[in-house]
Amino acid sequence: MPKYEMIIYWSEEDQAFIAEVPELPGCAADGKTYGEALKNAETVIQEWLETAKGLGRPIPAPKGRLVFA
Repeated sequence: MPKYEMIIYWSEEDQAFIAEVPELPGCAADGKTYGEALKNAETVIQEWLETAKGLGRPIPAPKGRLVFA
């Protein structure tokens, strides 16, 4: 699986950890724990890539700045 940068933070409003993938527009996940948010984000990344591929949309290459944020 490609290594896209993730930003994971706690959201008081949602009472959950949020994992955003800035290089993939609209790609984000949440979880009750940091690890759950990370795991959910990995699933959503795969789904995002499969959907983009199926629609013939370009898939950005990971910039590789960070593996985990």
